[in-house]
Amino acid sequence: MSNLSVLYDAPGPKAKARNVLYTVLFLIGFAALVWWVLAAMADKGQLDANKWSPFVTDSRVWTTFLLPALGNTLKAAALSIIIALPLGAALGIGRMSDHRWVRVPSAAIIEFFRAIPVLLLMLFASAVYVEFTNISSDMRPLYAVVTGLVLYNASVIAEVVRAGILSLPRGQKDAAQAIGMRKGQMMTQVLLPQSVTLMLPALVSQLVVVVKDTALGGVMLNFDELLRSVRTISANYGANTIAAFTVVALIFIVLNFLLTSAATWLERTIRRGKRTAGAVVTADPHDQMEAQPATAPAAEAGDPPAPTGKD
Repeated sequence: MSNLSVLYDAPGPKAKARNVLYTVLFLIGFAALVWWVLAAMADKGQLDANKWSPFVTDSRVWTTFLLPALGNTLKAAALSIIIALPLGAALGIGRMSDHRWVRVPSAAIIEFFRAIPVLLLMLFASAVYVEFTNISSDMRPLYAVVTGLVLYNASVIAEVVRAGILSLPRGQKDAAQAIGMRKGQMMTQVLLPQSVTLMLPALVSQLVVVVKDTALGGVMLNFDELLRSVRTISANYGANTIAAFTVVALIFIVLNFLLTSAATWLERTIRRGKRTAGAVVTADPHDQMEAQPATAPAAEAGDPPAPTGKD
């Protein structure tokens, strides 16, 4: 019996033929859809060479529009991540506190900001900065975007941290308590370090969300991020909106792929370090016992003396 048959019955000849037919029909339908989209774009002139060539022949597209906008996107994402990670970890640990005066406010903050859309948080932050601060209009969109991203993602990261810690075996906590560790020592020295590898996939997904959500600031707050650069490029290079959107989408794909790859490498490095950090056995215990010289057992009372060879 194969492993697949445990989950479902192995397909017979008719089922295999039917699956092949469905696959072929899907590919034909998908190819027809792609052809229809390209034909519609060609009728509108969006596939003309003059729409796409500026991204290859004119460096000003990159130096004036794309690269500065990419820099703003990375700045907002980096600031949000740097602030949200420790804040989320503190809220997640606070929610597991034994003290009610710490646990209840932490839970209220997490549930409140996790329930509000991040775009609404950005708009509210922008209104607060307009009313109660003297931040310049040029910097206000960046502050509002970072504030909204931090408030929302810190609450999500707090739940990721809490879930990662709670997923550890109960014996880790019991062992730390048995050797007399306080709650803070147990959390920082035992539970958090072991839960990092468990939390990494969810944290990486959230970091990718942070990078993409910076585009909300460009749509609603006129923040000069990567997606907003499509407007200025299209206005200066002959309404090449499709081409600009395609290039920006490819930049986002590459950016998030690099972020995911770096996080995957970090996770593998941490797991490899944990595997090689155990105790080192220099020799097999059985070999050590065999290598020890044999000694005669002590004579018991009443036993005859051992022969000496001198008769």
